[in-house]
Amino acid sequence: MKQIAILTTVLLTITCTFTGCFKDACTNERTFLQTTPIFKSAAEIRQDITIESPRALLKPGKIYFYQNYILLNEKLEGIHVIDNSDPANPIKISFIGIPGNVDMAVKNNVLYADNFIDLLAIDISEPEKPILKTRTENVFPSLGMDAQNRHLLYYEEEWITEIVDCEQWNEWDNRNIDFLEGDFVFNQSTAPQGGFSWQSNTIGQGGSLARFTIADDFLYTVSNADLNVFNISELCQPNLNTTVNVGWGIETIYPYKNNLFIGSQTGMFIYDISNGANPTFSSQFQHARACDPVVVKDNFAYVTLRGGTPCQGFENQLEVIDVSNLRQPKLLKTYEMDSPYGLAITEKDVLYICDGESGLRVYDATDPLKLDQVHRKKDLPTYDVIALENDVIMVIGSAGLYQYDASDKKKLKQLSVLAVESI
Repeated sequence: MKQIAILTTVLLTITCTFTGCFKDACTNERTFLQTTPIFKSAAEIRQDITIESPRALLKPGKIYFYQNYILLNEKLEGIHVIDNSDPANPIKISFIGIPGNVDMAVKNNVLYADNFIDLLAIDISEPEKPILKTRTENVFPSLGMDAQNRHLLYYEEEWITEIVDCEQWNEWDNRNIDFLEGDFVFNQSTAPQGGFSWQSNTIGQGGSLARFTIADDFLYTVSNADLNVFNISELCQPNLNTTVNVGWGIETIYPYKNNLFIGSQTGMFIYDISNGANPTFSSQFQHARACDPVVVKDNFAYVTLRGGTPCQGFENQLEVIDVSNLRQPKLLKTYEMDSPYGLAITEKDVLYICDGESGLRVYDATDPLKLDQVHRKKDLPTYDVIALENDVIMVIGSAGLYQYDASDKKKLKQLSVLAVESI
């Protein structure tokens, strides 16, 4: 991998407030976001997983549902395993420590999870006692390398306020500062029908922000530019079958029937997986630059566009796209949103949209061209949602994991909450 030079600290000025400039003394106060690159060697990355007792939920990431269990990512640290046999009383039973973990998928009791640059296959037949079975190395790209061949993996962020004299301030104010920002935010199949124990021959269900998904004997993952295809016919021996360059700014992946719908910052890509080992390009639907999760039902794709960092666009809306002809997707209608993230569509034509700080929106999508907002939870900051077949929805946001009885789409009934804890 081509080495790149990285400053040990990258500073972005956000606000400044003058505290005084006098003839004999001149000082200014500045507040900025300090981002520090984190490097690790391959040996530091490749440690065994840890099995811990239940721990506090601090920085919730993505969610995944398998059988009667919720797998909830703790950003860059691992996975909370939660017994959800009773959605009104979810119980954390263990924590799987996986440094660098963001995404996951499950088939037949085997959990596939990223560990920075590697893919792990973990036996979760006994969810309290997961066992690391195999590690597939160097399948996910890092952000770069330093002179010691350590991988640049992510950036730690910290707000700093300091007082400087006017001469230093002028030097600071006139500099051009470059910075990098990663989105660490940020599988659809048969949902479980009840019962407590794990069952065989099943695939779990992820949210619309997922970068991992499973179809038949293949695990599909997306990075910033590529689609990876892993053969998992031997469950604990994932084999990287092929890598397809999709474009850039790739963010999410969603399977529907024999197709993959891939969301990017510039549009939606559709790939045919009739031959699962070799996805073939069908078409691309382009839009203005924005973050772009997608879900699909029948002949309609629903895409949310969100502007702002890191997406850099200005659109905040829902797009309804006609995909009856997969080679010629057509925009049918747009709906204004505030700051939409993930979404879900049910077989009963209920559409859930996570509109950031503006809450969870619920729509009757019987007619996609006349969406009817039938409910909204304004007090629920949220970024992704999974809708189950038993009329339970699980919603994840900055404040925690919420579950609702959605049998009456016009009046969601809260069943439980696993709140973010402060330490």
